[in-house]
Amino acid sequence: MKIPARALRTALVFTATALAPMTVGAAATPPTTAAPAPGTPKRHTLRGIITAVISEKSAFVVKHEDIPGVMRAMTMMFQVDAATLKAFKTGDTITGLMSRQGNAWVLEEVKPASAESKK
Repeated sequence: MKIPARALRTALVFTATALAPMTVGAAATPPTTAAPAPGTPKRHTLRGIITAVISEKSAFVVKHEDIPGVMRAMTMMFQVDAATLKAFKTGDTITGLMSRQGNAWVLEEVKPASAESKK
């Protein structure tokens, strides 16, 4: 079977164009960010006010601001570690990293929010 010359040229140009960035760019520039490890939960920055501390569930109820592209402002419960549970009280304004882990929302790297960090 004979392939028309024009079709063959088009296929070769397309293939070379598609593969060039992968071969030339890959060798010249290393990736700038590492991909998260498989199974690592995606974490999002959160700012809010603790409206309740639920010691028996090791949790805070937090009224948080909008998390752009993730969720609107709302009040929800977050599990926290024991040290965080002891370090904060109702009424504290905090920042932290929220993630969904299994069936629970978890808040990590919780810190007091400074007035300067408010948007």
